[in-house]
Amino acid sequence: MKKKISIFQIVVIAIFVICIIAGVAAFALYKGLSSTVSLPQITIWGTFPSDVFNQYVTKVNSTLADGIVVHYVQKDPSTFSQELTTAVVRGTAPDSILIDSDMILPQEDKLTLIPYSALPQRTFMDSYIQEAGMYLTTNGILAIPFTVDPMVMYWNRDTLSAAGIAKPPTSWDQVTALVPKLTVKDSNGNVRKSALAMGTFVNVDNARELLGSLLLQLGNPVTGVGTNGFGSTIKVDAAADPAPAIQYFTQFVDPSNTNYSWNRSLPDSKSAFLAGNLATYFGFASELADIRAKNPNLDFDVAALPQLKSGGVKAAYGRMYGFSLVRASPNLNGAFQILSTLVAPQNLSMLSQSMYLPPVRTDLIAAGSSDPYITIFDQAALTARSWIDADPDESDNILGDMVSSVTSGQKTMQQAINDAGAEYDAALRQAVQ
Repeated sequence: MKKKISIFQIVVIAIFVICIIAGVAAFALYKGLSSTVSLPQITIWGTFPSDVFNQYVTKVNSTLADGIVVHYVQKDPSTFSQELTTAVVRGTAPDSILIDSDMILPQEDKLTLIPYSALPQRTFMDSYIQEAGMYLTTNGILAIPFTVDPMVMYWNRDTLSAAGIAKPPTSWDQVTALVPKLTVKDSNGNVRKSALAMGTFVNVDNARELLGSLLLQLGNPVTGVGTNGFGSTIKVDAAADPAPAIQYFTQFVDPSNTNYSWNRSLPDSKSAFLAGNLATYFGFASELADIRAKNPNLDFDVAALPQLKSGGVKAAYGRMYGFSLVRASPNLNGAFQILSTLVAPQNLSMLSQSMYLPPVRTDLIAAGSSDPYITIFDQAALTARSWIDADPDESDNILGDMVSSVTSGQKTMQQAINDAGAEYDAALRQAVQ
């Protein structure tokens, strides 16, 4: 039975076709624009914090002879896609969006690619960290990188020193070896202090990103492009079997396992770390200030996220934000020029300093830093990775259910992986409909 197309769908498709034609025509004129032409005011919607962004624009304007005018509107990630679709239909869409790379797939049909004639692919690849490659397509660029927040490992100096451990672990094998030295249990076997928090999505902060990092390190991209579009690589017959990552992640909540050190009854991992009851915490570079503020007396340090002892891919999840151009914008050329100003090297350097995060540009990282934390963050940015997702919240639920079904014994490892892969495939298909 053929599915009927509604009038609304016809209108949406027609608008998108018109926008595509207009976008191509607008960018065809890009090279002919004079740098003396007055730039228009533009509107940007995003999930990036508005206070940080607006302060940044003010700083950028303080360095310019002719300031740029950007109206930035922060949106709720949970309603962003629907709001943008509605705005395109009504003719009230923004000129650009600034969103997490995890959210870009459902917006792709509403964006115009930045042609390589405007920003050469070689220039892009030479300028930005490797994770930015996820924005490259055959015909152009989906987004221009703005910030990256890589995952790192926070570790308690006092706890490791008391156990005679001078340096933090650099491999997951070393992490596992710390469990008997750092995990404290009472006479009834209840965990009082733990070496690490893994095994559940209930009380492990950043569990999706942590498990994703393990998969990426194995060489499993989580999602990939096939003949039918994007699909999940969380499958037992994938080129890189995801099972070892899931086995490693789940072992720490199994009371019968010698590495048992975490369970669902414990407080969330960040709270446990702040209380001094968790030796290591896997979080983001941006969490440094919050940890300091919430417990000024905690003696901790930062290290790179542990990696495989041998083989695999050196990787840690990185939360990347990038600017994309909306097809419905009447100011594509002007918007592109304003975005180019916002991502100029000297301005991104200023942004990194104010946000205390690593830059997305490799030349800025290569310049080095004397700050002990930024040095770690910079190296983490170089190995940062992510994946094209349908919806971060939905994938969090899918991965969390997979892990729970394994730890509860409800499903075999193979069943859990295949069921999660099928659900992920369905979510990816739904995202592009």
